[in-house]
Amino acid sequence: MKALADICEGLSILAVDMPFGLLDTPRSGGRDCEREARRLLPGKTSSVFPSPCRPALECASYDEANAVSRKLGIGLTRQMFNILPKVREVDALLRARADLRTVLHEAHPELAFARMNGGRPVLSKKRRQEGYAERRRLLAEHGFNIEADRVPGAARDDILDAVACCRTAASIATGTATRLGPAGARDRYGLAMNIWF
Repeated sequence: MKALADICEGLSILAVDMPFGLLDTPRSGGRDCEREARRLLPGKTSSVFPSPCRPALECASYDEANAVSRKLGIGLTRQMFNILPKVREVDALLRARADLRTVLHEAHPELAFARMNGGRPVLSKKRRQEGYAERRRLLAEHGFNIEADRVPGAARDDILDAVACCRTAASIATGTATRLGPAGARDRYGLAMNIWF
């Protein structure tokens, strides 16, 4: 948590590909912003998986988190469980540091790439050479030339996703970003329930 807080120091905007502003009980299709994101990404809807419900954050195993979610209404995907430690970290930071709630914004790389692609989803798979090249080209066309293909501890497609989130942060800063989910949508701790691109 300290590392993320340190990263935020001095920043006015940071866009992250991590859900926060969580539902207390799971809902079919997830939060409003997730349902809206899927509508904007035909052919890529599986890239927007439902965020966990708040009680699942307390679970140590996939089976436990899935059982808690199912008991409350809908199961938890394994993909989401795999990033649960990071979701916990962001959630804890935003609950502890209200000053960072205006700095951290939830983003989604595939929405950012669709925006760069004239509103059309990029249907190629980002882990394949064609999809990687297409996304890298879009970033370059929008002023983000990537020098390195490799960063220690990150897959090369994750680098592209992070840069796409940087573009979203720049759009938020200039007032040109699009917000999904109702303005003022908050969870019980006052955390925003929006996705930006």
